[in-house]
Parts: sequence; structure tokens; C-alpha cells
Amino acid sequence: MPTPIGGALMPNAVVILAAGTGKRAGGPTPKQFQMLAGKPLLRHTLEAFAGHPDIHRIQVVIAMGDEKTYQSAASGLTLNPPVIGGPTRQQSGHLGLEAIAGDSPHNVLIHDAARPFVSPALISQVVSRLEKHIAVIPAMPISETLKRAPDGVVSGTVEREHLWAAQTPQGFRYELIRDAHARAARAGLVNFTDDAAIAEWAGMKVVVCPGESTNRKLTTPEDIRLAEEDLVRNSLRCPDVRVGQGFDVHPFEPGEGIILCGIRIAHHAKLKGHSDADAPMHALTDALLGSIGEGDIGTHFPPTDERWKNAASSIFLKHAVGLISARGGYIANADITIICETPKIAPHIALMRNCLADLMRISPDRVAIKATTSEGMGFTGRKEGLAAFATVTVRLP
Repeated sequence: MPTPIGGALMPNAVVILAAGTGKRAGGPTPKQFQMLAGKPLLRHTLEAFAGHPDIHRIQVVIAMGDEKTYQSAASGLTLNPPVIGGPTRQQSGHLGLEAIAGDSPHNVLIHDAARPFVSPALISQVVSRLEKHIAVIPAMPISETLKRAPDGVVSGTVEREHLWAAQTPQGFRYELIRDAHARAARAGLVNFTDDAAIAEWAGMKVVVCPGESTNRKLTTPEDIRLAEEDLVRNSLRCPDVRVGQGFDVHPFEPGEGIILCGIRIAHHAKLKGHSDADAPMHALTDALLGSIGEGDIGTHFPPTDERWKNAASSIFLKHAVGLISARGGYIANADITIICETPKIAPHIALMRNCLADLMRISPDRVAIKATTSEGMGFTGRKEGLAAFATVTVRLP
């Protein structure tokens, strides 16, 4: 069984391999750090996993000397500290697996950083298959005719039936793939081209699940140019712009701290509510639900239901984000205003933005959090509680 992490089970981790030089992509910067639609390619990959509810730890493997570039690309995301990789993909994967040993994951996914278009559905599919199998890889059936041509001269045609093109993320039972990597290293084998090959060598049964044509690996400058065009077309495929608004208020009661936007703040009182009473996150959740005509938090999580007593409001927000994702949409931005006389909000805004950005699967620069007072007027002015407003923009197909 997985080890409890912070009071909750941590069954699934992901190792993202970003230690390559990416020379075929050209330019002075490794391809994983080249800009793609306004942010580093690696950032797209990290956000795909950081926003997925089935992923509980993210371990990135980078090359020596890329530390500062990586920190900029990963800013605001909740990740394990990066680990320095080795001279081959296999060795980098092994180092990544060893780095998460202390997390004791049940399963691990291993993913190429240069596949930024991995979908939430594909991640979910691999994780789901791991409930019954010890090794799962997404793959696409080969449709082209394959020729064997040593020295550029065709010597034969390869039968393509039963041939598959492997993709990532590849999923494994953690202890088994870790042991397989260790055995391969001890045997002096260092040039396996993917982790499924190591699993096969170690005698593990590897199961194939359907991959996705969009989950391609970006290798050349042309790949990156076409990916940029795809992202632009994707935004055009979501022309339905929705705006939602939300409001919430909670009174203070005796306590030792409050939770705002997922961040605990020391205070001489706490907020009264059925859940954790995170008013700005409640307002944000209602705004997202409103943007797609899905009622409010009470519709989905009734306060009369004891399952939600003292529940983390992140549960509610993730549900709203999931409903938007299920419609093929995405969140463009969120703007939140917190109204209170106390406590001071400004020192905590950066952490709040990062927390909400992670939960909504967007970058922190798309989240605004502002704080103001009511100039001593009304219940907030009397320090009886606080209020929060939220406005969001959502794009749907």
C-alpha cells in the first residue's frame, strides 16, 4: 500500500524527463525550454500533470546547468525539487525514479517533456489501466508501409500488422520499474530508448492502450512551428466566451486561523462554515459553475451532506474545473477581490495565486487577487467576517 503523505494516500507520481539537449530542434536553448505560444514548452507539459487530480507528485529531471531556466519555466507550480539527469534517457529515468523513493508511490508515470499535448483523458486512461496491470503504455498503430533500408537501399518490407508506435506517459507499478532500472544499470545496460523496453527486459508484462495522434513528440524546428499553429487553432476552436461571477461571505468565530484561496493564515479567529469556509475559493467555484450554467456549490455539494463537513474547498473547485474540461473548454482568467479589515491579505497573495493557478490548470499570470477594506462600514468593517467576489472568463468550443 502507498505511504500516507500529509494524511492522504499518494498512489500516483510522474517523472518528467527534461534533461535532453534537444539539438535537432535548433537554437541556443534546449527544445524543452523554447517558447511555445508564449511560454516554455516544458511549462505546457508540467501544467498538464499539475492540474490532473490523479497525479499526486511530480518529479522533473533536468540537465546540469539548466537549473535557472527550469525554475523560471516551473514558477508557481507545486513540484518536487528537480533532480539532475544522466548522459542517457535511461539513466535520467533511473535517477528520477530514485528521487521519489521517499514518496513511496504505488504507481509511477514516466513522460517525455517534449510531449506537451498529453491530454487529461490519456493520463486518466493510463492510471485507470494500472488498476489491473503492472505496466501500461499508450501507443498508436502503425499505418504507413515500413521499409528496411540499410545504407539507404531498400532490402525488404516490414510487416506492419501488430506494430505500434509507443508514446508516453508510460505507467508502471513503482517498485517493479524501479527494480528493473536498477537491475539494468547493474548489468551495464544504459541505452534502452524507453521504459517499456526495460520493463520487457525485466520480464514484466506490458499492456498497450490507445494513444492519441495529438500526443506527438516535438523534435525539430518544424515540429515546434506546427505546434504553435495548433495552439492558435485550438484557441479559435473555442470561440464561445463565457463570463461567470460569484460571491461568498463567512462570519468569524473563535479559532486560530483562516483558509483563503487554499492558504492557511494565522489569525485570532476562524471562518464559520460547513466546509473549510474558504470564501474566495467558494466565490471562484460559483463563478466557474455559473459560466457554464451549472448552478452553484450548494447544488453539487449540499451543506446538509455530512460528507462535506470540514472538507477542503479545493474539492469543489476541482469539480468545477473538471466540468469545464469535460466540455472541451478552458479557463482564460480569474479575478478575485477579498473584502476584510483583518487579517492582512497582501503578504499571502503570491501563494494564493499559485495555489489557485495549480487547481485551475492555468498559469499564475491568469489569476488576479486583490484585497480591500470597507472603510470600517458594515459587517466587514466591524471585523465580523469577510466577503469575496470572483469573476472568470471561460472559453468553450
